[in-house]
Amino acid sequence: METTRQVPLTFRVVGTDKTITVSDFHAVVAGYTGRDPKAVQHHIDELAAIGVAAPPEVPMFYRMDSHLFDTSGEHDISNNLTSGEIEPLYIRHNGKFYLGIGSDHTDRDIEAQDIGDSKRACPKPIATEVIEVPSLEDLDLDQCTARSWVDGELYQEGSLAGLRKPADVVEKLLARTDIGDSDFMCLGGTLPLLKGKFVDGTSWKVELSFPDGTRIEHNYKIKKGSLR
Repeated sequence: METTRQVPLTFRVVGTDKTITVSDFHAVVAGYTGRDPKAVQHHIDELAAIGVAAPPEVPMFYRMDSHLFDTSGEHDISNNLTSGEIEPLYIRHNGKFYLGIGSDHTDRDIEAQDIGDSKRACPKPIATEVIEVPSLEDLDLDQCTARSWVDGELYQEGSLAGLRKPADVVEKLLARTDIGDSDFMCLGGTLPLLKGKFVDGTSWKVELSFPDGTRIEHNYKIKKGSLR
């Protein structure tokens, strides 16, 4: 699936005076990206117990319409139970890689029937700041701290050491899809919820902080009942 954006996305490159503007790109959400195969299988078994089919491959790559990736911070959504999750965002633009963050906002009512459809039912809010990545192989997020808040309450917090390395995710993405040399954006997975329960809120914040003090964050609001 590939779509052409009518409104390009512009990002500020942290630590520079540069911006990049991305318009035509493949949009992907990666799932089951845990580094520990036993933990991933345990999660698959938990989902199977509530009727969610096992993925045909691990990790799994869900293709999205590119218009779902949105930096506006204001999103209309259905009245279903929906919730977000902090995720690293891997971007390739004109052959160069960048790291951003986003939220894999998902329709939890649809998720029990089809995970891909549940992701496509919601916007993917993403931050307007990115970090240029000279070498994807050298990009290590293990010491970074990811956090999310919903309606002012801390929802997720922890390191990204439990996720596959960025280069591993991107390598598998390119091997299993027809993306080739084109631009893409891929959300790369998340960490557990602090209380283990989805929260249906209206005000969200996601943040990724680095050991050197660098921080990327994004705030967004959800307007319920706007889609049917």
